[in-house]
Amino acid sequence: MQQAIKDIVIVGGGTAGWMSAAALATILNGRYNIRVVESDDIGIVGVGEATIPMIQRFNTVVGIDENEFMRETMGTFKLGVEFVNWGRQGDRYMHGFGRLGQDLATVPFDQYWQKMRQLGKAAPLEQYSITRMAAKANKFMPPNFEVRNSPLGDIVYAYHFDASLYARYLRKLCEQRGVVRTEGKIVQVQQREGDGYVEAVVLENGTRIAGDLFIDCSGFRGLLIEQTLKTGFEDWSHWLPSDRALAVPCESVTPLTPYTRATSHKAGWQWRIPLQHRIGNGHVFCSKYISEDEAASVLLANLDGKPLADPRLIKFTTGRRKQAWNRNVVAVGLASGFLEPIESTSIHLIQSAIQRLIDFFPDRGFNEVDIAEYNRQSQFEYERIRDFIILHYHLNQRTDSEFWKACAAMEIPETLKHKLDLYRAHGRVVRIDNELFSEVGWIQVLEGQNAPIEGYHPLVDVQSEGDIHEYLESVRDVIGKCVEVIPDHAAYVAKHCMAPKR
Repeated sequence: MQQAIKDIVIVGGGTAGWMSAAALATILNGRYNIRVVESDDIGIVGVGEATIPMIQRFNTVVGIDENEFMRETMGTFKLGVEFVNWGRQGDRYMHGFGRLGQDLATVPFDQYWQKMRQLGKAAPLEQYSITRMAAKANKFMPPNFEVRNSPLGDIVYAYHFDASLYARYLRKLCEQRGVVRTEGKIVQVQQREGDGYVEAVVLENGTRIAGDLFIDCSGFRGLLIEQTLKTGFEDWSHWLPSDRALAVPCESVTPLTPYTRATSHKAGWQWRIPLQHRIGNGHVFCSKYISEDEAASVLLANLDGKPLADPRLIKFTTGRRKQAWNRNVVAVGLASGFLEPIESTSIHLIQSAIQRLIDFFPDRGFNEVDIAEYNRQSQFEYERIRDFIILHYHLNQRTDSEFWKACAAMEIPETLKHKLDLYRAHGRVVRIDNELFSEVGWIQVLEGQNAPIEGYHPLVDVQSEGDIHEYLESVRDVIGKCVEVIPDHAAYVAKHCMAPKR
């Protein structure tokens, strides 16, 4: 008969640690002992302030009230990511959440749009997306399902929030649900003789904390997964060469935009994340092509408001652990790998790792088949997100810097090449095994960065040119009218979830 594990030890707090604790405390319903070991002396990277819509599922499962959560984390709403200068300098497009257009017949909406675009009879793609048009107008509201088949029901959104405040908010929730927090710096990891399973961690003050299952949320250093178990790391810097980021907050400005912005510079790109009390900014760059001092100058010269601190340097290597689950240790967050936050996937990767752990939750036998499947799914997820991020870099037409020319010329993974080949032939995007980014996401980036395309789905021609044109115009007209009734983003935040003055 299988034996249940009893003690779960989470090494490290921050977003990864407290999200893990919150989900497990909720799902396991007090039947397991959950302890978070966190040192006040160890800093948190804390740049993951932008999210994607799946975080709503996490918040629902954990039982978080949206308006309270937004007030506690100084949050704002997010309808997508705007990309500036990513195809050619001067280009600007948005990867918006949610669908494109409305269904017509047997093929996806974008195929009808591709035909009409080639005939010069289609408006820009953004005009067929309720989220993109609302974002462009700095408007926001949750989806409204009262009117059937209205684009107002197609609004899909995520959040911007202060990651350190989010961790603090989750910690309070976790402690109310029985999670024990132990403050202290780990100085020793004890392993079981014979198989090397982690038995306990020892703190600086001599306290020994034993466990059955350990969750490594110790960040880049991977205290358990790498420093102790020597799991190994798969380096992807030959595809994603950026290896530094400088982060700095600045004063808020108006309007309060409901989207993240990613602006490319000569050797990387800059993020802009608007919160209620400040704007989060950062410059991701490749140190081979630009010095840290010059990168800081570029960042500070492109802020919307006065900087509120000195830029903070973060060094990283893009890639993943060769095993996210090794023996009785599961790595979550930066301990499991790193993909730069161009599409705001950092917090999602935490969330999906937690969900996989719940799906394959172990007993004391730690079945190798379950662990192998967990690792297979983790590898697949990381690789597919990796390809989507590489797409942004590779699909550029910039000639103004050696960095961008190298990105355009580099060899890309076969999985990404296959996607590009399919799109070039007939505008098709195939989503494999429910990978994170849907066809709509890929299409927006491919189109926004001028991917070559030679044709469209032949069955589009079953509909007459006149019918397709009338259909596209009706979709565009309805979306335009819907955007008119959506409230201003800042006004919506002020009415529903504005944080009190601090």
